[in-house]
Amino acid sequence: MSISLKSYDLPLLFAALADRTRLRLLNLMNGKEVCVCYFVEILGQSQPKISRHLAYLRRAGIVTARREGKWMHYRIVAPNHAGAARILSETLSVLNDDKAMQADATELNKACCAPQRVSALEGAPLPVPVEAASPCAY
Repeated sequence: MSISLKSYDLPLLFAALADRTRLRLLNLMNGKEVCVCYFVEILGQSQPKISRHLAYLRRAGIVTARREGKWMHYRIVAPNHAGAARILSETLSVLNDDKAMQADATELNKACCAPQRVSALEGAPLPVPVEAASPCAY
C-alpha cells in the first residue's frame, strides 16, 4: 500500500508530537472536548503558552477549536491522511498507559468534579465526551 506524503504534512505531525506539553494536552483531550482553562490549571502553565501549543496542534491538523461565549473548547480530530491517523491513534494509546499522563487525567477528573474549589475554573464549562468513542477509530 503506497501512501502519498504530499497529501499531509507528516513532518509537522511528528514535530507536534515531539513536545511533552503537547502530548499532555492531547492526553487530556483524548475522547473529550475540553475548555482551555482546564489545561492552564492542570498543566500549571500560562494561558498564552497553552494557546501557542494548541495552535501548533491545530496547524498539524489534529486538534480543532470552537468558541462558546468567552470559552474556547478544544478536541482531537483525526487527520485526513490514513497513516497520520494511525500514528495519532497509536500515540494516544501509548499515552493512556503512561503514569504521568494518567496523573494528568486524574487531575482533570478532580477539577471537573469540584471546579468551585479552583477559582480559575469557576463557571467554566465541564469537559464533554466527544460523540465518537475514539477520535481516530478507523
